Amino acid sequence: MTAVATTEAQAALSADSVNDVARAAAGDRRAFERLYRAHADRVYSLCARMCGDRTAAEELTQDVFVRAWEKLTLFRGESSFATWLHRLAVNVVLNARKGDGRRRSRIDESVEDLEMLPHATDHVGERMDLQAAIAALPPGARRVFVLHDVQGFRHEDIAELLGVTSGGSKAQLHRARMLLREKLTR
Repeated sequence: MTAVATTEAQAALSADSVNDVARAAAGDRRAFERLYRAHADRVYSLCARMCGDRTAAEELTQDVFVRAWEKLTLFRGESSFATWLHRLAVNVVLNARKGDGRRRSRIDESVEDLEMLPHATDHVGERMDLQAAIAALPPGARRVFVLHDVQGFRHEDIAELLGVTSGGSKAQLHRARMLLREKLTR
């Protein structure tokens, strides 16, 4: 396919997408279904990259489209629908992670009785708990660290996802790494 044909195909797809977005925002379920079919694979791939679990990615993909249906009237068209949906997906995954962290901390609190049991080794102080150190990072630094160092996103993508500059993303990553280094070398 030539570059001109590709551009024409993208323009046609974009026009169809704009039409479907307007119809779906007005309550047309078939138009929303077409949007779902056109974007579900991309949203699933993003969710899978960010959470690393196929089952969770499937659930999150459904959550993204439920949220998209609920929020579609808020889509202003300042960016493409795909960009808006991508941002929505990132927010859904990040919020799910936040909820997982809260549930994990409640479980940790309820397991205090287990600490009374004898430990297999007496070197508990020598262990590094990377997950706890990451969880202790300030929210902005933690998001950038996870997106860049764990999920493999580039600074440009992180900047777009989080609404910051690429330099801001790099600064947050540097801050996160310094804080982790300090915490883990104590």
